[in-house]
Formats: sequence, C-alpha cells, structure tokens
Amino acid sequence: MGGRARVLIRDELSQVPVNQFTTAPMSVALNGRSYPSEYADATINDVPPEGWAAILVANFGAADLRDMLIDNVVKPTVDASWPLIQSLTQRSEIETIAREKYPDDILEFHSWINLDFITSSVSSSATTAGLRTALLGSFWIISITAVTALIVGVSAAIYLEEYSSGSRIEQLIEINIRNLAAIPSVIYGMLGLAVFVRTLGAFTSGAVLGVTDSNGRTVMSAGLTLALLILPLLIVNAQEAIRAVPSSIREASYGLGATKWQTVARQVLPAALPGILTGVILSLSRAVGETAPLLVVGASTFIGIDPNGPFSKFTVVPIQIFQWTADPKPEFKNVAAAAIIALLIVMILMNGTAIILRNRLSRRT
Repeated sequence: MGGRARVLIRDELSQVPVNQFTTAPMSVALNGRSYPSEYADATINDVPPEGWAAILVANFGAADLRDMLIDNVVKPTVDASWPLIQSLTQRSEIETIAREKYPDDILEFHSWINLDFITSSVSSSATTAGLRTALLGSFWIISITAVTALIVGVSAAIYLEEYSSGSRIEQLIEINIRNLAAIPSVIYGMLGLAVFVRTLGAFTSGAVLGVTDSNGRTVMSAGLTLALLILPLLIVNAQEAIRAVPSSIREASYGLGATKWQTVARQVLPAALPGILTGVILSLSRAVGETAPLLVVGASTFIGIDPNGPFSKFTVVPIQIFQWTADPKPEFKNVAAAAIIALLIVMILMNGTAIILRNRLSRRT
C-alpha cells in the first residue's frame, strides 16, 4: 500500500490540520490514538513503512483492514449492474451482455443491502461500502438530542402550563416558541456553529474534561443543535398534552393535601405522558432525517473511524446517502438506495417502539 498508508493515517487518524501532519510528532498528530511508543517523538516522515502498518493495525479491526486492502490493492470495480426484477426475469439476456461486453468480468448476484452492509464501515469501493459508521453517528446524536430536548422541552411546557402567570413576556415567549417551529433547519445549523462549535467549543470538544480535539465539531455539538431544532415542536406537543389532563385530577390531588409540585409530578405528568411521547416521536422523526444543520456544524462526508463518544467526529446516515448519490460512479446509486431502505427500517422500528410504549402507558392511565 506504500504511501497510501500514510494517507489513511492522515485522513482517518490524524488530530491535526493537514498542513501540520508531516511536521507534528506522532504524540501530537495521533493524540488519543494508538501507536508504537518508540515513534512518539517522530514525524510521519521518520516512521518506516512497517511503522505505518503497525499504526493501522493498532487502530483498526480485522474487517476494516480487509476492506482497506480490497480498496487500495485489489480495487474491485462494478462495470455494470441490473435491478432485481430485471435480474430475475431477464437472466439469459444479462448473461449474453456480460459475455460480449465484459468477457473478463465475474457475473454474480449481489444484494446491496445485507448484514455486511450494516456492519461494514464506509469505503471508496461500492462492493465493500457499509453503513456502520453513519449508523453509530446517528445513534449517538439522536441519543443526545432526545435526552436534552426531553428534559428542557418538558420542563418548559410544565412551566408555561402550570406555573406561568400569563405576563406579556411569557405570552411573547410562547408565541415565539410556536413561530420557531417554522424556521428552516439550516438557520439552526448556523446557530449551532456560532454557539456550540465556536463559543462553547471547549465544552463540546471535551477539552474541559481533558479530552483533546482540534475544535468543537463533534457529536455533542450536533446533538445539541438538533435538540434546539426539535425543541419548539416538542414544547408545543407537551403543552397540549398537559393541557388535555382533566382539571378534576388536579382538584382531587389538591383536595388530598398535595402540593403544586406533587400534583404535577405524580398526577399531571403521568396522565400527559402518552401525549408527550407522541411529540417525542414526531420530533425525533424529524431529527433523524436532518442533513443541513449537521453539515453546517461540521459533519464529515467521509470518515472511517466509528464515533465512540460525545466528543468524536461524526457523520450520519442522511449525509452518507447524500455523499453516495453525489458520487460519479453509477454503482454508488445502488448503495445509496440500500442506505435509504436501511434508514426507513430504522425509523419504522424507532417509531413503532415509541408507539407501543405510548399505547401501554395510555392503558395504565
């Protein structure tokens, strides 16, 4: 693989800007990564080829190394492909075309969506490209988004419905919350870039916790940005759910001597929970498919390292789909179609789980 190994180390493992990669010692360039200790003070130019291989082996699993070997040495290509229906109904015609136009090629039935596609990382070859890194990125981001938005959104809805005095300022805030739901998502991306990436970069990059990163373009910034995006929708739905709780429940609770907070926490919220979950389903469904705000806050369009925490670099499934559809190689259109189906399945499973939980809670209340 020769010099290609250096490129892989630079693109997939390096923690410094590209223009500093050849001059920075390994302890700086690969900070947080694994590398042989004898190369700590050496630059990438001082490390021998076997050292490059050792660095790759220390940071990638066997499956990823196999994919790298296939991409950079074997370099398989897809000269032609046919849709499923055509493959099943016109098999003989396809075999004739393959013999005449591609006599040295191997003709095989290939399913673009399978277990290997889900468990493999991204690749420059359509035959080995996978969705694992993007799926993990989406999981991390949606987890942070859900927790943040649920805590802030439900708290805001409780205050506006149960504790608000109805002052002009509070009425103005409520009107603005409803208006924020119609703002284009790219505006939230710009807000996230200004606040979470730049102003709060020390926090979102993990620097305040001892985790070093060159900037705040991390999973944490993306999750908080999407939380801002779905907050208006979540707050409005939570308000409607709390408002729908019969006043007789509150009055009965007060009649038994319960305080305001005891009534809200033990009576109102459990009764409103099914409606709140409906808002969560709608909000997260929107967040899962967002692309523009994540591109603004710094999502990677090609990344081979799986995100392993809130301070990791990231990509998500919609961005990966966009990248594959933009690839000039026609076979990547098939990969993008497989990724779209996988995203739809994930959304159906996520929404189905939430709906089942909501229905069970509805029966209990």
